[in-house]
Amino acid sequence: MFKIKNIKSILLILVLFASIAGICQTKKFTVVLDAGHGGKDTGCRYHGFVEKDIALSTTLKVGELLEKNTDIKVIYTRKTDIFIELVDRPKVGNRADANLFISIHCNGVVSNEASGTETFVMGLARSKMNLEVAKMENSVILLEDNYKVKYKGFNPNNPESLIGLKIMQEEYLNNSISLASKVQNNFTDVVGRKNRGVKQTPLWVLDASYMPSILIELGFLSNQEEGDFLNSDEGQNTMAKQIADAVISYKNNYSSTDNEANDTIETNTRQDTKRVIDSPRVVKEIEKKEEHIGTIYKIQLCASNKKVGLESKNFKGLDNISMEKEGKVYKYFSGNETDIDEIKKQLKSAKAKGYKSAFVVTYINGEKK
Repeated sequence: MFKIKNIKSILLILVLFASIAGICQTKKFTVVLDAGHGGKDTGCRYHGFVEKDIALSTTLKVGELLEKNTDIKVIYTRKTDIFIELVDRPKVGNRADANLFISIHCNGVVSNEASGTETFVMGLARSKMNLEVAKMENSVILLEDNYKVKYKGFNPNNPESLIGLKIMQEEYLNNSISLASKVQNNFTDVVGRKNRGVKQTPLWVLDASYMPSILIELGFLSNQEEGDFLNSDEGQNTMAKQIADAVISYKNNYSSTDNEANDTIETNTRQDTKRVIDSPRVVKEIEKKEEHIGTIYKIQLCASNKKVGLESKNFKGLDNISMEKEGKVYKYFSGNETDIDEIKKQLKSAKAKGYKSAFVVTYINGEKK
């Protein structure tokens, strides 16, 4: 026995254990496939394309390919068009002590020009666009009964709730990024899809999974051409194969056969790491630069040579207050939306509260237009 003198030593040991655990498997490598949305939660809808249907069909195709490998066990969170509460999805993987959790979705924005694939892992939102993605994918929580109790006060519309999420799967982050990179590289190198990258953002379904976990956005249904591709059997088969190939490649890289010893290490690592991460003494931020993507709308309320606190109370109760400095002038904004109709409603409200000269400002790929 030896004594650990400080928290850095604990983290170092956990990293070493996690590295070992990350390459471990049980007798069968278990993959949980989560088809996004379902039932009353349709996900995004554009041009007649429905996210929940495309996600389910593609997920089942991924499963069929993986099940051909006798060393892989596949578990589905849903195989039909049913509504599953978000809180229950990661529990499927946790109960099965799965090796991977993969959630499959489609994107959609106001602009019909956005295109490409992107894959998310758990992390802090580094850009407002990623925060909007987090809000959209977590918003299903509001459809559930007693969501305030189930999610312990978590509010998918509140940025503080999102940023305040504990990164409960830190020890698996590197492996999550590795798998996500394999998926994205396959989409780009094999299929020729536009690569929007691997990104970190706080999504509940990833945060609550005790294993390497990723959320795949197959493409934009708001883009007619991309929607046509993803809605077709050919497109779904093509994308499913790239995901399955990435999983098999990951398994081959990270697997070993010493099951009994590995199971003990992995179980202890999960328990020890959760205790350290939950400790208030440990706050670990993952530094990763992420780009602003897509179109965002804000309302410019006013401009002043004085700096004002960004609290809602200083702006007549308006929400999502932000500020930009141009020279010696401070410009103040409210709102942060991808839906032009929603920002127009907020503009009407701002004017009713006295901001008569307020107007909508458009940002494309993080740049004001």
